[in-house]
Amino acid sequence: MSHILLITSSPRGSDSLSKRFASDLAQQLSEQHPGATLTVRDLYAQPLPHIDEAYVAGRTMPAEARSPAQAQAVGLAEALVAELQAADIIVIGSAMINFGPPSQLKAWFDYVTWPGVTFSYDGKAVQGLIKGKKVYLITASGGVFAEGPYAPYDYQSGYVKHLLGFIGLTDVEHLRVEGVAHGPDAAQAAIVNAEAAVQTLLASAA
Repeated sequence: MSHILLITSSPRGSDSLSKRFASDLAQQLSEQHPGATLTVRDLYAQPLPHIDEAYVAGRTMPAEARSPAQAQAVGLAEALVAELQAADIIVIGSAMINFGPPSQLKAWFDYVTWPGVTFSYDGKAVQGLIKGKKVYLITASGGVFAEGPYAPYDYQSGYVKHLLGFIGLTDVEHLRVEGVAHGPDAAQAAIVNAEAAVQTLLASAA
């Protein structure tokens, strides 16, 4: 039985294209795998608190030595990591905000990028510990960043892929919904292209 984890993060809520296509893909993947379970982590509807001193200190301490605040902060990180570890397929929706990912998604990475739990240092090398999973990354942006003059300013997809790889998630399919701020025709074309790309991904996953 497959376990699918859907993570969305756009502050645009129901109007978000990254959420729309990530949700559509996750739902269709779950239908493609009979008996699959789908866990939804909507980081906009239920935002994570930014990491604080309680988390930074608490995650390095034995559980019995943690204060109530430290136990709560570390417990949240443990729950997020458990969702990640349980998943066979991870679908992430990320809208570009000021050339990078939403702060909601950054907060999620701050919890799950955990020394000794999701990555380890082996001498001078880093080894990701979350392995053997398929990731689908859906990014949305008003401009075009896959190519052209704005490509160097895409700090979203590179950052997200780097952190995924850092914790061991290297099998990543990237679907872009971009150029939607270039007028109604461009927005419609981007949506049609994304719909076709979703079907291509589903066919390859079948």
